[in-house]
Amino acid sequence: MADRFVYHCALRWSDLDAYGHVNNSRFLTLYEEARVALMFAGARASGVDSFAAGVVIRRHEVDYLRPVDYSLDRGTAEAAPTVRIELWVEEIRPSRFTVAYELYDGEVLAGRARSVLVPFDLSRQVPRRITEREREILLHHAPSGGSA
Repeated sequence: MADRFVYHCALRWSDLDAYGHVNNSRFLTLYEEARVALMFAGARASGVDSFAAGVVIRRHEVDYLRPVDYSLDRGTAEAAPTVRIELWVEEIRPSRFTVAYELYDGEVLAGRARSVLVPFDLSRQVPRRITEREREILLHHAPSGGSA
C-alpha cells in the first residue's frame, strides 16, 4: 500500500506578499522543500542516493485554492507557523515521473500542484532513465492501481 509523504514546512516572514498572504510564487518553494525532503533525505534513508545526483523539473502545474496567512496565532516564540504538504507519486514513466501535492493551512486545503521530474545526468548534461531501485522508492509513494 502506498503512503503519502507528509512534510511540515515553516513559513517565513519573507514568504509574504503586500497583502499579508504567502506569495503565490512561494508556494512552489514550499512544494520544493517537501519534494527535496522526499527525494533526497527520504530516498537516501532507503539507500538510494541517485536522485541527489540530478533531477530536473520539466513542468509545474499549480492550483491556488485559498490564501495562506502568516498567522501569528499558529506560531510560538520557538517556532514559526507551518503548513502541511502531502505528496505522492502520481505517475512513473521510464524517463520521468510526476509528483502531486496538496498544501494544507491547518486542516484546510489551500493548494494543489503537480511537478513532472526527469532524472538527469549532470556530468553529461542529458536526461537518463529511472533505475529499478529508484522505481521501487517511487512506487512506495504511488497509489495502488494508478498509472505508476
